[in-house]
Amino acid sequence: MTIESITLSIFELPGNTPRLILEEVPYGRRTRWQATRDGAVTEEVHVLHVGTSDGIEGICTVGDARYTTMRPDDLDHLRILTIGEDPFDRERLNHKLDAATRFMFTRPGWFGAFDNCLWDIAGKATGLPVYALLGRARASCPAYYNIRGNTRDAVVDDAQEALSLGFSAIKDHFSETAEVNIDWCTAVRETVGDEVDLLHDAVGSDYTFEEALRVGRAMGDLGVSWLEEPLPDRSQQELQRLCNLLDIPVLAAESLMHDHSLCAQWVRSGATDLLRGNARHGVTPLLKLAHMTEMHGTTIELNGPGGLFGLVHAHLVCAIQNTSYYEYFPGGSRDEKGKTIGLTNPPLPHEGHITPPDTPGWGAEWDRDYFEKHRVAVR
Repeated sequence: MTIESITLSIFELPGNTPRLILEEVPYGRRTRWQATRDGAVTEEVHVLHVGTSDGIEGICTVGDARYTTMRPDDLDHLRILTIGEDPFDRERLNHKLDAATRFMFTRPGWFGAFDNCLWDIAGKATGLPVYALLGRARASCPAYYNIRGNTRDAVVDDAQEALSLGFSAIKDHFSETAEVNIDWCTAVRETVGDEVDLLHDAVGSDYTFEEALRVGRAMGDLGVSWLEEPLPDRSQQELQRLCNLLDIPVLAAESLMHDHSLCAQWVRSGATDLLRGNARHGVTPLLKLAHMTEMHGTTIELNGPGGLFGLVHAHLVCAIQNTSYYEYFPGGSRDEKGKTIGLTNPPLPHEGHITPPDTPGWGAEWDRDYFEKHRVAVR
């Protein structure tokens, strides 16, 4: 079997990242740049198709909720570098395309959707779901619920909503001052009790090192399970110091996870305790990171739904032993959005757990008539 064709289906959908307006606003005793969203935008969403000589098609979205397009130059290079190759040679092709990246002057991880299509082909050729190809670690995986709200009362109310839906883990995105974030997290802990796992994502908080240290110690006292992106990922030395001084695990490298070799360095250097990852950059390199973190006695935590509106990460969290949760965003923008292009079975948590389909490959089920009617171009 050889790779015969590579095409892109292009859709125009409401975007997940509206344009930003940055304003300099008071923040404790200093100022910071605060982002506000400038209304809704329409973005292109690309779906990659890899056809084989045996008539098997591998299909996967480019990116997930972010990085949803493939450059025309990258598509051209992908065809030049892979058509005629064996789709089962995933490791060889991963090395080949990784080697090409430097000389193409493109971003690392650019061929992730292609790699994911190869896993889909392998599953369809063998009649196995991807989780079975990888070796299943669990039948379903706990999911955490990202709570919403711009006030203390609103986030407490949404935490209660998460409990009513059966979730036993909750993550915040509090972006106020250190003192306010500690207060809000305390209110959530008092509301949900000690049995619910709390996670603090500080990406929008703009902490100084001293504030991150103070917040980390307070969150540790509250029994919070991880402190996510408390400082910019590029601040390697400060992250090393923070990891050394805190008992609560630090989760980092979300902004670097397109480059799996760089992520590995952050783990080895002690600049993060837990590692962020996303299979939109390819399952094959992600598995390398999963095995590396396991050998270092830690976990890789998957960011968002991955490709195919959640199907890719639903498989992976059930196949990777050293991961904790599936990340769930309520509101449908990550998963049910797939229905707008004809995906009939985007995965949704049930009683706080995610379960992948047991059909071959990624198990994506498509209304192809709807899919073809609503795409705006084929490239």
